[in-house]
Order: sequence, then C-alpha cells, then structure tokens
Amino acid sequence: MAAKSANLYARIEPDVKEQAEGILSALGIPASNAINMFYKQIILHRGLPFEVKIPSARPVDMRALSDAEINAELERGYADAKAGRTKPAGRAFADIHKDYDL
Repeated sequence: MAAKSANLYARIEPDVKEQAEGILSALGIPASNAINMFYKQIILHRGLPFEVKIPSARPVDMRALSDAEINAELERGYADAKAGRTKPAGRAFADIHKDYDL
C-alpha cells in the first residue's frame, strides 16, 4: 500500500460537509478514506463513477397544483392506464430514484 502523503484542499458548502460526514460517521468511514475511495473509483471508471445529467423533467409537485390541475393529472394517468402506457410500480419507482438521484 502506498504511503498517504498527498494533501487535498477543497472548499465545499458547510451544510453538505456536515450531512456527508454524519453519514460517513454512521458508516464508520473517515472522510479522508471516502475521498480516497472516490478517487480510486474515478481511476477504475476512467471518469466519474456515476452518471451526471440534468433530468429532462421533474416530478409533478402535487402540493403546488390547483384542483383543476390535479384533476387533469389524474385524467391523464387514467387515459395512460386505459391505453396500456404504464409500467410496473417497482420499475417506475426505480426509474424515479435513478432519474432524480433519490
């Protein structure tokens, strides 16, 4: 194993740092080890180890819709179901998690 002698300095949002380090702490992984793992994955993948993209559309926030807009969404969904333009719920949820990084 190579000696760890290189330093990395990065400025990130304090809120992001706090949340990430809380998760890493719960996993028992020091931040420096997580960064080292991330860099090793960049090397293995010859790029970022995850997809970087802007989703083509965001999910509809039902709380922001009027009653008429909610009814229109429900009617569109019903029409899609009747026309066979549906997919199994498990696949739909997996797609949502993937597309919106949830």
